[in-house]
Amino acid sequence: MENKARQYKRSTVRRLDTLSGNQCASPNCTRKLIARDGETIVSKICHIEAASPDGPRYNENMTDEERRHYNNLVLLCDECHRIIDNKENESNYSVELLKSWKKNHENLVQQSLFIKKPLLLNQAINAISDIDFDEDDGGFDEQTRSFNISEKIEHNSVKRNKLLIEEYSKYYGKINSLYSELEKQGSFKKEKLLRNIELLYVKIKGKYIKGQENELEIIQLNADNIIEDIENRLLEIIDNKISNNEDISFALPVIMVDAFMRCKILEEPIK
Repeated sequence: MENKARQYKRSTVRRLDTLSGNQCASPNCTRKLIARDGETIVSKICHIEAASPDGPRYNENMTDEERRHYNNLVLLCDECHRIIDNKENESNYSVELLKSWKKNHENLVQQSLFIKKPLLLNQAINAISDIDFDEDDGGFDEQTRSFNISEKIEHNSVKRNKLLIEEYSKYYGKINSLYSELEKQGSFKKEKLLRNIELLYVKIKGKYIKGQENELEIIQLNADNIIEDIENRLLEIIDNKISNNEDISFALPVIMVDAFMRCKILEEPIK
């Protein structure tokens, strides 16, 4: 049976591909991750902290969910992957070094994506706002509350996705400006999008709660799974609505983190 730490979620692979920019994350490497035929994939998913005990940089305190999570993975060319995973080279490629490679590389790709594809967020907003879940949305709350994002992360016991939320919260101003422009045009896409994300959250958290009374405790135990389930479901829906949408996996977390901050995903901190 395949090691769970190597059973990557679809949204994880898509985000890795998108934020690789088709380039090895090693700062001294110029190799592309798709071969010259434009089709053959030559990239390798590298675990920053190893998937198994015999691998380099293994951390026995991590769970397999953490080992296969986006935060612990980086895309490299085959040669760089073999070099850094060579046990004899382990001292030369620390966890901190590989995390810095990943962060610096992906920051550059993020900036490039917004410049090259300024309508990426618009496409994702349109696709999500057009979803018809065919459910009663009478309980939808349009108000946006003010709270400390760290308090909400702690209140819901978010762990694996804490870094992602903190990182993508920097785009709040960008998406808020976009929503404001849509409202000036008389569009209700923002309201429809937030309603659909909230409906999806309610549906997915219900699968974990299953009528049990200790609702918040169950949410806290499964907060990261719930976030990732929502992302994967939205990605499936968007894939069916938009063709040639390889980069949409970057826009999706931006929208989800904004919805998290507006209390449409997970629970509001108790005042």
